[in-house]
Amino acid sequence: MPTSPSTAGNAGFPSAVTHDQAVANPWVRRARTLTRKLTGTDLFPEPEQLASFAAEMFQTDAVAERFVAEVYGSLGGEAARTVLDQALTEGIDSVPNPPPAMADLFAKFETVPAWVDPDLIAQGEGIWRRWGTALFSVAGGETLEMYTEAAVAKPLSLAGGYAGDNALRRFLETARFWIDVSQPNALLTPGSAGRATAMRVRVMHVWVRRTVAEHPEWDRDRWGDPISQSYQLLTLMGGSVVPAMALWLTGIQTTPKEIRALLHYQRYLGHLLGVRTQWYPANISEALRLLAFVNLTRSYDAGNDGAELIESFPAAFTTSDATGLRKLRGRYNAAMYAAYSSMYMFPWTRRKYDLPNPLPGLVLIAARLPLVVAVETLRRVSPTLSRWHEKAMCRHRESWHAMQMAGRSADFAHGKGLRR
Repeated sequence: MPTSPSTAGNAGFPSAVTHDQAVANPWVRRARTLTRKLTGTDLFPEPEQLASFAAEMFQTDAVAERFVAEVYGSLGGEAARTVLDQALTEGIDSVPNPPPAMADLFAKFETVPAWVDPDLIAQGEGIWRRWGTALFSVAGGETLEMYTEAAVAKPLSLAGGYAGDNALRRFLETARFWIDVSQPNALLTPGSAGRATAMRVRVMHVWVRRTVAEHPEWDRDRWGDPISQSYQLLTLMGGSVVPAMALWLTGIQTTPKEIRALLHYQRYLGHLLGVRTQWYPANISEALRLLAFVNLTRSYDAGNDGAELIESFPAAFTTSDATGLRKLRGRYNAAMYAAYSSMYMFPWTRRKYDLPNPLPGLVLIAARLPLVVAVETLRRVSPTLSRWHEKAMCRHRESWHAMQMAGRSADFAHGKGLRR
């Protein structure tokens, strides 16, 4: 795939990233100066790090792209998925004469990089398990904030997965992904459900990317490539630094040491998903500097696509045909996700959209805060309570997911057309 078009006037970024305006803004310049005085580092990443981040907005997952083109192109969708599933569950050696692109994909997928620390991976998996459904809530809320950007919202809107009535179904598929990749030893055990789910999501991304890139509404000069390396890097920050800090608002405690383990865990999860960026934040400071840059260079250009995605999400938990316990659970979840969206979206963003009243959910969060803080504090000093707490959180996330799925399964479907 070609590298970036001529965007030298914007430091190599797609035009929707308002780099030049941000660095010239007097308020931003003052903030950068103050940050340097207080911390000795810039508010933004180093120039070479930004250069890598800019270039990789025009780069995708070449290895998986070639696999889809060669294997799905020659075998057809159903047969190719069958072969893929066989390789994921039984190993690539079980596939007779695998196509070269498939052999290359799995050779890279199954090779654990030298930088991987198994202990940190296990810690990261454990933290996600301990968070339970809180991970779902914070991830749902923080994602809504980024739906204001067309580079994020346009592919999702065109594909339709997170829009309208499909919003809950696709969110629950994503929740299944979060559960699978955080089971004990999920990422480092060949043939695990977590690794298989990661590969299916990776292939699904290829299909979305290919179809969106060819759509007349997609503007590569403005947004880069759909689901680019850089935007996938941001999702890894959304699974580590961002939720770890945000969940303190609900009483859930994650220490700096644990956040560093999460960064490592997310880096390897990204590797399995095809994220091979030249630069990955080495510590919490670098991650926060990247997030500061992204937030200060947004263009808020998603328009109706973003509004549909944002407003569909909390409403998706209430279904008109539900009765009894399912109806009550739906109302409860809708109230809680309305509250989480108010906590994890900027107020000036949230007020632009038609979202439910967050007050009932906020009252519940405040009421249970003392209990959450007590449990979080005690589990740190009692290994027995810590083990019990993790098991309870795992049971709860599984039961919550099963209740929401109502007998359906997450299939991570790909190869479908766009909705418009």
